[in-house]
Amino acid sequence: MADYGNLTQCDALDDLKLHLQNTVAYGSDFLANEPSPLHTTTIAEHCHLKMVEEFDYLRSNAVQPLAKFLDYITYSYMRDNVVLLVTGTLHDRDTEELIEKTHPLGRFEGMEALAAANSSSDLYELAIIETPLAPYFQDCLEEKDLEENHIEIIRNTLYKAYLEDFDRFCTKELGGVTGEVMHKLLQFEADRRSINITLNSFDVLQADDRRKLYPRLGLLYPDFTEKLGAAEDQDAVRDAVENIDRYRELFAKTQYKEDKSLEDAFFEEEVRLNKVSFEQQFGYALFYSYFKLKEQEIRNIVWIAECILQDQKSEINQFIPCGLRDNMSV
Repeated sequence: MADYGNLTQCDALDDLKLHLQNTVAYGSDFLANEPSPLHTTTIAEHCHLKMVEEFDYLRSNAVQPLAKFLDYITYSYMRDNVVLLVTGTLHDRDTEELIEKTHPLGRFEGMEALAAANSSSDLYELAIIETPLAPYFQDCLEEKDLEENHIEIIRNTLYKAYLEDFDRFCTKELGGVTGEVMHKLLQFEADRRSINITLNSFDVLQADDRRKLYPRLGLLYPDFTEKLGAAEDQDAVRDAVENIDRYRELFAKTQYKEDKSLEDAFFEEEVRLNKVSFEQQFGYALFYSYFKLKEQEIRNIVWIAECILQDQKSEINQFIPCGLRDNMSV
């Protein structure tokens, strides 16, 4: 918390830059070649590049099965990149512009070809051949799904398949401490997605269509996802998950607080769960948790930077401390 406290005392983004340069996690060369005035998008971009640098170092020195485990971490980012490219291509967006907007941890060979596709048919053929997500496309999506332009359905269908496959790999192939800890982390992610899918689709999807997007995994599956699928408003969602202590408490935290959203409550719980994974030894889950916490750290830095830039110091402490200190850097 000391580092966050120092960041919140900065009066300008250049001050924030200097403070980050004095930390082990970011170093003296962080943003060194970026002239003033700085923008929050520039800070976010360099934070992510620093994270990718750490990830690439780990991946290049990893042997199996850790190497495959680390690859699974990238698939989440690849999914977002593929969906971004599909959306942009269907709307005739510029290829170079699309590539620039992709997350660096989810970039892969063949992205340019995917972004340059001329039709949904070409998109589908490239997606099932050229991308690491090909098995997920082959198993759960058809060419007509791209033609119908159901982007959010595509996004959630791919992520459902990914979560189920990642959980199978961790619990069945790796097992042990890794399987135990990752199963709990992926259960939470699956439940969060099921709840968010419901909250965002009241007037868009029928109950049966909604249920098809829920991961077959988590504390809510299968008994409570049935009730969740039938929910038609936020109160019904709250009722559907009330028998699970964790989610009843998350809804309770936000019920009477205008300054705390359900998304914030989920991020707080995600941080707590990922910090707990560091208490276990001889497993791979800590690598997953490290980068999840790193993402939260970046969100915190960007939030603080935005508050400084917009002179909203009264809001600056509304971040979610993740406890990721310099001595945890890779």
